[in-house]
Amino acid sequence: MTLIEALTSRLPEDCVQFDDDVVEAYSHDRAIFEGHGTASVLVMPRTTEQVVAAVEAAIEADVPIVPRGAGTGLTGAANATDGCMVLSLHRMNNILEIDETNRTCRVQPGVINSDLKAAVAERGLFYPPDPASFEMSSIGGNVATNAGGLCCVKYGVTRDYVMGLTVVMANGEVMRTGRKTIKSTTGFDLTGIFVGSEGALGIITEITLKLVTAPPPPATAVAYFGELEPAGNAIVEIFRQGHEPSLMEIVDQASLRQVEAVFPMDLDVDAACLLLMQTAGESAPERIAAISKICEDHGASFVYHVDDPHEGDMLIEVRRKVWPAFEHLGKALLPEDVAVPRQHLPELLAGITEIAKRHDVQLPTIGHAGDGNMHPLLVFDGNDPHETARAKAAFEDIISLALRLDGTIAGEHGVGTLKKAYVERELDPVQLSVQRSLRTLFDPDGRLNPGKAL
Repeated sequence: MTLIEALTSRLPEDCVQFDDDVVEAYSHDRAIFEGHGTASVLVMPRTTEQVVAAVEAAIEADVPIVPRGAGTGLTGAANATDGCMVLSLHRMNNILEIDETNRTCRVQPGVINSDLKAAVAERGLFYPPDPASFEMSSIGGNVATNAGGLCCVKYGVTRDYVMGLTVVMANGEVMRTGRKTIKSTTGFDLTGIFVGSEGALGIITEITLKLVTAPPPPATAVAYFGELEPAGNAIVEIFRQGHEPSLMEIVDQASLRQVEAVFPMDLDVDAACLLLMQTAGESAPERIAAISKICEDHGASFVYHVDDPHEGDMLIEVRRKVWPAFEHLGKALLPEDVAVPRQHLPELLAGITEIAKRHDVQLPTIGHAGDGNMHPLLVFDGNDPHETARAKAAFEDIISLALRLDGTIAGEHGVGTLKKAYVERELDPVQLSVQRSLRTLFDPDGRLNPGKAL
């Protein structure tokens, strides 16, 4: 049976799209450098049963399946392969349940992160994971890539909130993992295996998430530094003294200047960097004052802290405007995503500066300073082969630097195709073999998202 016959015999007509332009629009994410193949069809299910039907059709027609969420990924994990079925879950966007008693919720994978946050906030609850794309990215995509965000330093990443999943397996069977209870020691943790699996082990169609009580308004501080190294040392000292900020971000000079040029905010564009910090809880003002004092003791040129949450939000907006500001240049943007232990953050920042000079590339750097996850942003002319080659060389050197500092090649964006070639440099041979064996166990025909992640 052909793919068209297999699909139209199982699914409603409006779930299947063969128009070349429409299929093309759903055939890639936002990754730079990563090409994509030509998909055969776009399938847009609304239920788990329709996902099962799509998988069965793909099996019958013997075509690969590339699942996708909102397409905000940056590594090519949602890019089509030639002849594949693109399975977009964006129509599965219902919040199925919010359980205030147990502080959990059940959602379909197409629910947008910010919509979930707003819905649970009405019940006095909070869903912490907040990737920079939270206003566009879907919960299913967040789970598939184990997305992070600005408040991970206190609250953790997506994995820390996933309690259970409904997954359509590569053979069309449906598996439900986890429990609604906070505690369960029955069986192995299959839920955790799917978090961060980039659609290579199964297709997630329902997610049970843990929620927390809404935190009190935070206190916020900003600190400008004349050099990067003292800022890195201040970050380390804040944690050494036992403080637990709910947010700690760094914005370097190049980023400050670009934000100021596009969105005038009266920023100090002569500073080497800006630290943005928040604390939450009843003693937030006292803790933010203590953190501010540490910054002053480490040579900050200007420190300012506020208790008013609205003013604090305005300060944090500097960080959120960096990417839009650089988009105004009309150049190619390639965000790196590496993480190192906190004590190595000063070395990472210094190394990134040296790499930028060595390769003569524009490399503004922002990131989640509190958990050592940095996002150097390669800005270059994608039409200039020499400039592109220098950007790629800098990209590889940043990866090597992170690994030398006991870090990771992928802090929160995932691997996709962008970083697949570097996986063997981070994972030891035994772990890599076990992971590949698991993939074969879950998907013996290699049908799900081939060529991605491992």
